[in-house]
Amino acid sequence: MEYIIDALPALLLGARATLWLTIRAIIFGFIGGTLLGTARLSKFKIVRLLTRAYIEFFRGTPLLVQIYWIYFGFPALFKAVGLDFTFDREFAGVLALSLNAAAYIAEIVRGGIQSIDRGQWEASSSMGLDSIQTLRYIVLPQALRRMIPPLGNEFITLLKDTSLVSVISLEELLRRGELIVATNFRAFEIYTAIGLIYLLMNLTFSQGFAWLERWTDPAEKAKRLA
Repeated sequence: MEYIIDALPALLLGARATLWLTIRAIIFGFIGGTLLGTARLSKFKIVRLLTRAYIEFFRGTPLLVQIYWIYFGFPALFKAVGLDFTFDREFAGVLALSLNAAAYIAEIVRGGIQSIDRGQWEASSSMGLDSIQTLRYIVLPQALRRMIPPLGNEFITLLKDTSLVSVISLEELLRRGELIVATNFRAFEIYTAIGLIYLLMNLTFSQGFAWLERWTDPAEKAKRLA
């Protein structure tokens, strides 16, 4: 325990960096995923094909490869044409996580929108609302409630996936632990502590999303009002 206690301050700093990475990536991923998810339902075939190609690429390739591609691949490509260009580690990590999350969130958004009965689109059209207004005021508020469970799963998955950015020496939780192990050689104790910190964070957010799901449930709202 003494090794874990000694390492705890540094590990908590790493956990804070992990949370900050996750929050930024999920925000940008949600924005991008919402745009991609709605574009997947576009009337224009070329838009649907382009968004599908993006989604299939980022869902079909490992996140670790995407991190290498962004952090090492792009600078090498620019260098090949005579331009000196490098990514900041943190920016590259957030970018890779956001692009990957957007692909998964896009399918969550698409599924949520398509789960709403088609009759609501027709009713909104008869009331004079265009497709954008219908999506914004009628469909998305209902779809969002249905998207909470899969979005919660994606958030937790993304939280764990931040450990992959340690390969570009970004000092999140796992990287901090690796640096500590390199000095005291207590791999079992430190990695156990890292696993427990991840578990605690994931359990906390799981409960948070479960509460949010109950809070947005119309039946639960009716009970609270009663």
